[in-house]
Amino acid sequence: MAAAAITVYTVGAIKRIPGVRTYVAVDGGMSDNPRPVLYGSGYEAFVPSRALDERAMRGRLVGKHCESGDVLIFDAELPADLAVGDLLATPVTGAYGQSMASNYNKLTRPPVLFVANGDARLVVRRETNEDLLACDLG
Repeated sequence: MAAAAITVYTVGAIKRIPGVRTYVAVDGGMSDNPRPVLYGSGYEAFVPSRALDERAMRGRLVGKHCESGDVLIFDAELPADLAVGDLLATPVTGAYGQSMASNYNKLTRPPVLFVANGDARLVVRRETNEDLLACDLG
């Protein structure tokens, strides 16, 4: 299963700190993939539309949870021209992404799609805010 899944994020911010590092923040993080923070699983990242392009920039890929441990990749190799709004994929995320995902910080879980031969099919819909609040008593 590991090789069958790819998690796709949208770049939300890029913060360059000269002489220190570059941070790339995405619209997910430890809620949709807790494996890096729980037990150090390593990943790589690429821009899906340019998968074979050179990745000359090094950066830390972080999530949106405002936690020091919300790191998806500590030393990612990324395209030098990566920009806010770009899609960024982390391959080989397997079935664990979906099964271990949580609503940490009240974030909704992402959808799951099956893709083959250029066709995509939604198999798990994105959670809504209404889903998050469904168990709350008014």
